[in-house]
Amino acid sequence: MVAAVLLGLWIVGLTVVTQLGGWLTDQLLLLVGVDRLVWLWPVTTVAVVVVAGVPTLLLALLPRSRVVRTVGQLWLVGLLVFGALSLPRALPPVQHEAYLATLAGTAGLAALVIHRLVTHRIAPTGPEDEPDRRRRRAPRPAPVTLLGLASGLALLLPWVWVGALGGLLETLLAALAAAAVGGLAAALLPAAFWSRRSTNTPSRPGRLVLVDGLVAGVVLLLLGAGVGQSGAQLPLLLTLPPAGFALAALAAAARRTATGVGPATAGLVGLSVFGPLAWADPEEVSLVLAAARDVPFWVAVAAGAGGTVAVLLALGYGVALVRRPGARPSRTVAGTAAATLLVATGAVAVGPGQPGLHGERLFVVLREQADLSDVPAATGRAGRDRRAAEVYRRLVETAERTQADLRRELRRFRLDHTPYYLVNAIEVDGGPLARAWLADRPEVDRVLVSQRVRPLPAPAPIARGDAAPPPGAEWNIRLIRADRVWSELGITGTGVTVGSSDSGVDGTHPGLAAGFRGGDDSWFDPWNATSAPRDRGGHGTHTLGSAVGREGAGVAPGATWTGCVNLDRNLGNPALYLDCLQFMLAPFPTGGDPFRDGRPHRAPEILTNSWGCPALEGCDSAALQPAVAALAAAGILVVVAAGNTGPRCRSIEDSPAFHPDVLTVGAVDRQRRVADFSARGPGPGGAAKPDLVAPGTDVLSALPGGGYGALSGTSMATPQVAGVAALMWSANPALIGDLPRTRQILTETATAVRVSGDRCGDEAHVAGAGLVDAYAAVRAARG
Repeated sequence: MVAAVLLGLWIVGLTVVTQLGGWLTDQLLLLVGVDRLVWLWPVTTVAVVVVAGVPTLLLALLPRSRVVRTVGQLWLVGLLVFGALSLPRALPPVQHEAYLATLAGTAGLAALVIHRLVTHRIAPTGPEDEPDRRRRRAPRPAPVTLLGLASGLALLLPWVWVGALGGLLETLLAALAAAAVGGLAAALLPAAFWSRRSTNTPSRPGRLVLVDGLVAGVVLLLLGAGVGQSGAQLPLLLTLPPAGFALAALAAAARRTATGVGPATAGLVGLSVFGPLAWADPEEVSLVLAAARDVPFWVAVAAGAGGTVAVLLALGYGVALVRRPGARPSRTVAGTAAATLLVATGAVAVGPGQPGLHGERLFVVLREQADLSDVPAATGRAGRDRRAAEVYRRLVETAERTQADLRRELRRFRLDHTPYYLVNAIEVDGGPLARAWLADRPEVDRVLVSQRVRPLPAPAPIARGDAAPPPGAEWNIRLIRADRVWSELGITGTGVTVGSSDSGVDGTHPGLAAGFRGGDDSWFDPWNATSAPRDRGGHGTHTLGSAVGREGAGVAPGATWTGCVNLDRNLGNPALYLDCLQFMLAPFPTGGDPFRDGRPHRAPEILTNSWGCPALEGCDSAALQPAVAALAAAGILVVVAAGNTGPRCRSIEDSPAFHPDVLTVGAVDRQRRVADFSARGPGPGGAAKPDLVAPGTDVLSALPGGGYGALSGTSMATPQVAGVAALMWSANPALIGDLPRTRQILTETATAVRVSGDRCGDEAHVAGAGLVDAYAAVRAARG
C-alpha cells in the first residue's frame, strides 16, 4: 500500500513536470525564433512511459495483495494510453483538424482494445453484475448517469463563457475526439472496477471514495496529459484528477453494481475534455499573448474555475451521497440538475460567451504578380507621387484581371473572401477541403493558413505610461545626435509624413496629437473599425513616439504621421499586415474600397514597421516580398525591425526583415554595444542584414494615457531610423523617393559600435553599417 501511494505520487509529479516543461520548451523556442522540435513530445512521452512504467509494472506483478496489483495494472494501462494519445502531438499545431481526427481515432481504438482485452483482467465480473446488465437495457438513464452529465456540463461552463469556437470542421472533430476520450475513460474505469470495490467494503463508503478517488485521479491525470496539442492539455491536469473523487462518490452511491457509472464517466470526462479542445486554440495558448489579458489569461481562468468546480463536486457528492450509507441519488433531482446546467450552458454560449465560429482563414497567393520592373524611378515629391500612382494602377489592374474567375467561384460557393492587390492574393474563410480545392486551381501559386485570433470575453486593459515627459532630449536622441540637427541645422522633419503600422496610436497623447496629419484617410483600423487613432497595447504609441513624438522623445518632432492597426493583440496574419501596407501605399477614406478609392498621392513617404510575420502567423519566406517590393517601386522607404531573437546567428528570418527592399534595423545600448536580443544575420540565402543599428534598450517614449515609459527591443530602434530619414528628406526634398541614395547616405555616415560574442562570420551581420548618425546623415543629405 505504501509503495502504491509513493508510486502514485511519482506518476503525478513526473507527468505534471514533463507536460509543463514540454510546453515551456515549445514556447521558448518560439520566442527565440528556433524551429519547433518535432521529436520533443514523442521523446518526452516515451521517457515518461518508461520511467514511470517500470515501477508500475513491478507493482502490477509483485505484491501479494490482489487489490494492489489491480491498481498497478490500471495505472500501467493508463501510462500506455497516455503514450498512445501523446504521439500525435508531432503534427504541426497549424494542422489542428488533422490532430483532432488522429486523437479521435487513437482514443476510439484504445477504448475498443481495452474494453475487449483488458477490462476483464483488471476486475473480473461476477454474478453480481447481471442485474447491472439488465438495468443498462432500461430506456431511462440512471440517476448516476444524469449526475455525471451534470458534472461534465458544470466543468464545461467556464470554457463556454471565456472561450470561443474555431471553424465548423474543427469544432465537429473536437466533439468527436472528446466523445472518444470520454469512452476511453469509461473503458479505463469500468463499472466492474467500481462495483467490485464497493462489494468488498460496503460499510466504509468514505474510505472507499478516498482510495478509489486517488486511484481514478491518477488514471484521469494520465488521460488528460495525453489530450490536446502542446498547451491544451495543461488545464486538464487541474480539472480531471479531482473528478476521480466525484466519480468514486457516484459509484459508492450506486452501491454494489455501480449502475450508470460508465456513462457518467464518459459524460463527465468527455464534456471536460471538450472545453479546452473546442473553445481554445492551442496556438494561442502561448507566451506570445501572455503580456496582457489575452488567451493564456482566460485559459488560466477557465482552468482555475474548472478545478474549483471539480473539487466542489467531489466534496458535494461525497457529503450528499456517501455520508448516509442508505442514500440513493434521486432521478428527479439529477435530471433537474442536468437540464438546468444544459440550459445554462446554452444561455452562456449565446449571451456572455463569444457565439459563432472563428476558425482560421486561408491566404491564397496567385501565380501572377504585377510587373513593376520598368516603373520610372522619379524622385522628389512630385516624382514620388507619380511613381506611387503608377504602381497602384498596375497592382489593381493585375489583381482585378487575374482574380476575376476565382472570386466568381468563391461567391458561387458562398465562401466569404477579401481580395488584395499589394500582393496578388485573396483571403478566404474556409477549412481543409477549401484549401485542397484552391491549391488545385491553375491560377493559384500556394495556399497558406492565415492565423485568426479568437475573440475574448473582455478586452485587455490599456497599457499606460506612468513616467513624466523627458526634461530634454533623451539619451537615445543625443546618442544619434538628432538634437544637434534641431538646434544647429534647424531641421525637425517638417513636410514629411511617417506611416506607422502597429498596435495603434493614442491620438490624444500630448506628444503625438499635434502631429496627426488628419483628414479622412490618415487612420485605418481593420481589427476594430475605430474611427479615430487609439491604442490598447501601447507598442504602436511608443514606437511612433520615438519617430515623430514631441516633448524630447521623437527624432523628427516636426514630421506628421498616419497610422494603421495591424497587430492589436500581438498575433496577426498576412492579410492584416497587407491591410495596413495597402493603406500606406494608397490611403482611402473611412469605409472606402482599397481597390477603387485609394489615393496614392496621399501615401506617407516613410513607413516604420516594428513587427514581423513568422510561420506561426501564416507567412512563408515570400508571403510579403511582393508587398515591400511594390512599396519600394513606389518610392516609399520601408524601415523594419530586425527582431529580438538574438544573439543567435541567422536569426533574422521573419518576413519582411530579410527582404532586400527594406531597411532593417538592430539595437544597441547606451554604451554603443549591440544588444544581446538584437537579431543577427545573415538572412536567408546569405542576405546582408541588418542594415543599421539604433538605440533600443530602455528607450523612453509615449504610452497611452498621456504618460511615458521605457521599453527595449529592435522595435524601439526602428522608428528612430525612420525619424532620421524624415529629417534627411525634410532637409532635402529632392531626396524623397530616392531610396538608393538615402540608403547610401545612412550607411556611409553610420558610426562604429561594439560587438561582443559571435560575429556570425562578419561583424556586418551583427551591426550592419553601424549606428545611425542623424547629424552626419542630414548634413550629407543637404550636400
